[in-house]
Amino acid sequence: MDISRVRRIGVVVLASVLLLPAIVSAQSAFTGIVRDTSGAVLPGVTVEAASPVLIEKVRSAVTDNDGLYRIVDLRPGTYTLTFSLPGFTTVKREGLELAGAITLTIPAVMSVGALEETVTVAGASPIVDVQNVQTQTTLNAEVIAALPATRA
Repeated sequence: MDISRVRRIGVVVLASVLLLPAIVSAQSAFTGIVRDTSGAVLPGVTVEAASPVLIEKVRSAVTDNDGLYRIVDLRPGTYTLTFSLPGFTTVKREGLELAGAITLTIPAVMSVGALEETVTVAGASPIVDVQNVQTQTTLNAEVIAALPATRA
């Protein structure tokens, strides 16, 4: 073998060894913006990525004030994204395939749903006079008679 061929093989082996950790640790992600049917962004939407390839089976995120979510460090596989927010219909996106180091942008549009539950709290608030801070005490005849006093 000539020296140039040995050098080329050495460079290929060295590059493979150096790049292998980057290839193995390459992770995928989902990102996107959640909006309502009028186009307004929806903060506070819970977004869940479910897949059998995940150890915990489900990984979740919540949209920020701009309606943006990001679920990172996902393994390659098939995922189902579920978007939920009280007062809105739940949206599911199934069969999303992640392969290699890729970030898929999956936007969602949620429509207003029917109100499922109404909680009514009934009770009387205590009467508190916050304007007048005087303390009043009523003493009965027995307490007044028991007070030490000079009587003329």
